[in-house]
Amino acid sequence: MAKKLNTKDLKYSEAIEQLEEIQAALENDEISVDELSEKVRYASELLSFCKQKLYKTEEEVSQVLDDLRGDSD
Repeated sequence: MAKKLNTKDLKYSEAIEQLEEIQAALENDEISVDELSEKVRYASELLSFCKQKLYKTEEEVSQVLDDLRGDSD
């Protein structure tokens, strides 16, 4: 059975590492047909998590930069 993505304590770097492990397993034919759809589904969840994390970080950095620009006026 596939792992359920628990994002509570997941870090971006850990998600990327898991994606790289799945990619390597796919490239090396280490994933059976029986596991394939589960791994792809889990990878999709990891990608979605990473995308959300990147968007959130971009917004936070933009806000900090906007605040700094406002302080220099």
